[in-house]
Amino acid sequence: MISLLDLYHVLTAVVPLYVAMILAYGSVKWWKIFSPDQCSGINRFVALFAVPLLSFHFISTNDPYNMNFRFILADSLQKIIVLAVLFLWSKTSSRGSLEWSITLFSLSTLPNTLVMGIPLLKGMYGDSSGTLMVQIVVLQCIIWYTLMLFLFEYRGARLLIVEQFPDTAGSIISFRVDSDIISLDGKEPLQTEAEVGEDGKLHVTVRKSTSSRSEIFSRRSHGPNSGLSLTPRPSNLTNAEIYSLQSSRNPTPRGSSFNHTDFYSMVNGKNLGSGVSPRQSNFGVFDEERGGVGGYPAPPSTGIFSPVNGPGANNNGNGNKKKGSDGKDLHMFVWSSSASPVSEGGIHVFRGGAGGEYGNELAHHQKDYDEYGRDEFSFGNRGVSNGVDREGPVLSKLGSSSTAELHPKTASQVETKPTSMPPASVMTRLILIMVWRKLIRNPNTYSSLIGLTWSLVSFKWNIAMPAIIAESIAILSNAGLGMAMFSLGLFMALQPRIIACGNSVATFAMAVRFLTGPAVMAAASIAVGLKGVLLHIGIVQAALPQGIVPFVFAKEYNVHPDILSTGVIFGMLIALPITLVYYILLGL
Repeated sequence: MISLLDLYHVLTAVVPLYVAMILAYGSVKWWKIFSPDQCSGINRFVALFAVPLLSFHFISTNDPYNMNFRFILADSLQKIIVLAVLFLWSKTSSRGSLEWSITLFSLSTLPNTLVMGIPLLKGMYGDSSGTLMVQIVVLQCIIWYTLMLFLFEYRGARLLIVEQFPDTAGSIISFRVDSDIISLDGKEPLQTEAEVGEDGKLHVTVRKSTSSRSEIFSRRSHGPNSGLSLTPRPSNLTNAEIYSLQSSRNPTPRGSSFNHTDFYSMVNGKNLGSGVSPRQSNFGVFDEERGGVGGYPAPPSTGIFSPVNGPGANNNGNGNKKKGSDGKDLHMFVWSSSASPVSEGGIHVFRGGAGGEYGNELAHHQKDYDEYGRDEFSFGNRGVSNGVDREGPVLSKLGSSSTAELHPKTASQVETKPTSMPPASVMTRLILIMVWRKLIRNPNTYSSLIGLTWSLVSFKWNIAMPAIIAESIAILSNAGLGMAMFSLGLFMALQPRIIACGNSVATFAMAVRFLTGPAVMAAASIAVGLKGVLLHIGIVQAALPQGIVPFVFAKEYNVHPDILSTGVIFGMLIALPITLVYYILLGL
């Protein structure tokens, strides 16, 4: 029977975490102490130093030779069961998709074990439960988060191939990815070049599009024969960053991939690139009479802030309008697909030179790409039906090989012909390359592996860490827990709404998080023979709030970030009473 003293011990362990979160929330929302720029700096410190060192501290002090393998098996079995069910659902249901499978897997199996789980379970079941949580953290960092990256990169590679090679994907036998590309998350437009080998197969090179560079090409008006100026225009908004909290239902417009090569190819009616994928520019044919391409006005010379004149003022695109000092509307273009205070410090803003006859903005922004139907767990050469998703958040495709898509397709214009995929070995090699590049740039990878290595050495030969190194790590790792909660409070304060995905979707997400996850964990634990306190610990840890790392992944790859955001924020608010209910019911 749970006594009031037991409940007091639990609250003593958990309430200080909420105090840090509430102070951070009030610092931004009520007291205006921190600006978005400063919040971004704090979040970056937490991501690069506080959390990795906190993870290293817990892992390095855990004895890997006395791990509870039955408990680890139950946790792994829970995740395998969920993956198997989602795989069958994506294969057999018309509503099944890779995107929803990834999201549901995150919601049901990846709780906030490091920040919330360790102090909460220690308060409930003692220090031994903290050791079990550390063992789960090790598996999460090394296995399950890596699997998440694999699935996200598979999705990115799949969309890239369907976009670039709709008819010839099955003939691809190799990919070479330039070293400056670390992910296929769609943040930057990518360009592919295909060469036909002696065997008639395609060898593809993936590189960043020319337009993804930081230069901004401005168009100067010096009469009817004016051309493109290649001189980058300096920004007069130094160090300014704009944070766009777009959801996947309304993604931020991707940066235009217009470049001078495509410009000449449009004028001459042919592709000038050698070995470039035979996909023509999406800008259409240059229209001399209208001063633009394919019926669109020419690129603006005034950069991302430009006055709107004439009918362009009634633009219904995705740009955010602001009023200028002269009373004219100003459109704000955000040239990226990922912009959040929790992301890499926001998006840098550039502004061009003076306006002219070409100062009008593009009449329409890039809209949501039409989706390719069900993305299933398969690498082989099978068809992928293209279609428009009727429900759920809209998912953007990756950038085009030469230009950003400015002509949104209707449902009737989408191809119905299935698209084959490259062989499984080719796809696997491409995805492993991208996952490796992401992992080697993630400090949590190093902290987990180094911590595990040190624990194997130190507990094998009873070697103590030198005091000067231990204290250097401890001074930051001790602050890691509080700083992680503080950073979460800042993130909550910067969101326009706590429930970003809508009430009905939020209710479904919370049911998956706090009911489905613990139920599957209970079944897996009973199946492997867990009883008593171990069974209770397994169920309660499965009822912890949503983990932060899956949300970061979802934001980077633009896969239901609004749902994961709600899972993190709203889940943290209701997690304490829910876990207490589980704790009390299991203790009866």
